[in-house]
Amino acid sequence: MNQTTQTTLHTGKFLSLVKEGHWEFADRVNATGAALIVAVTQENKMLLVEQYRIPVHARTIELPAGIIGDEPDSTNETHAEAARRELLEETGYDAKQIEPLTTGPACSGITSERVTLFRALGLSRVGEGGGVAHEDIIVHEISLAEIIPWLEAKARTGVLIDPKVFAGLFFINQNK
Repeated sequence: MNQTTQTTLHTGKFLSLVKEGHWEFADRVNATGAALIVAVTQENKMLLVEQYRIPVHARTIELPAGIIGDEPDSTNETHAEAARRELLEETGYDAKQIEPLTTGPACSGITSERVTLFRALGLSRVGEGGGVAHEDIIVHEISLAEIIPWLEAKARTGVLIDPKVFAGLFFINQNK
């Protein structure tokens, strides 16, 4: 592995644009990664979130997820604590147990960010969800028996499906 000197081209509140050799990429500022949550209710419904994403100028279907350690009062939170917090914020569900499934790059060609995929177990609805004020998240509870046709129908309407949803389905199917 050939390492060259990094040059920071710009730093914003959440990201830095970095140049290393001939490569430019985004580096997450003030966070230790991202947590994505695979959550299935006792009724065999997968929890998904839908929201408008400015970078792609479209609504997206995603796993509940969020940045780890990005809030002033959460700089020392563990990855599992962040997963539990984000699941509650976005979906209104709490989990008795959060277990890690895998960790890897979010998009290794454009960002240094690493994501950890968690499974949430023992779910109970304790709130509305919907995220924080500016997120405008729609919570979907989709039957596992109907999820592929549902995702296909959403895609036909122009909603983008995050491929990590399919990674979540892979892990669900591994433990049936």
